[in-house]
Amino acid sequence: MKTLLASLAAVLVSAGAQAEIRPFNLSLTPDVAVCDRGDTIEGLTLSVWGENQQTSLALGIANGTTGQSAGLSWAYVLNYADDYKGIQWAPINYTKGGFLGWQNGFANYAAGTMKGLQTGAVNYAGTVTGLQLGFVNYAESTDTGVQIGLVNIIRQNTEWFTGLPEELAPGMIFVNWRF
Repeated sequence: MKTLLASLAAVLVSAGAQAEIRPFNLSLTPDVAVCDRGDTIEGLTLSVWGENQQTSLALGIANGTTGQSAGLSWAYVLNYADDYKGIQWAPINYTKGGFLGWQNGFANYAAGTMKGLQTGAVNYAGTVTGLQLGFVNYAESTDTGVQIGLVNIIRQNTEWFTGLPEELAPGMIFVNWRF
């Protein structure tokens, strides 16, 4: 009987703790918000500092997204995400995993694969499939990528001008590529 009651209690507690899908969130911090941090937002997020998994329009000072998130994230200071698809606009944009879309700001960082466009003073990507446009562009590797800026570095390019036309050089001014 004790085992049955313990099992029933565990099921009821875990059912109440599951994340829910919400259409709107308003937050001062991730823990002082209308919705719990574990809820998924599909709609609109307004934040001083917010952090949820979302498919939404996120407007705030600092927008954080967890898991596989998507949408338009516009922040006054910072956007950060685990994985993101869509548009990130802020002075600083940071994605820990993969990014698909457009990052626009002073500094853009995608640790995993960046597929799309990065426009900013400083752009960094683990792997680029797309275009980096900025003063300083850096990529560990590229699947198919072009960099346009003052300083352009693709670490995967190992030789200077010997791989033409598929690759240009490890570092170049104005333009660099690898196809």
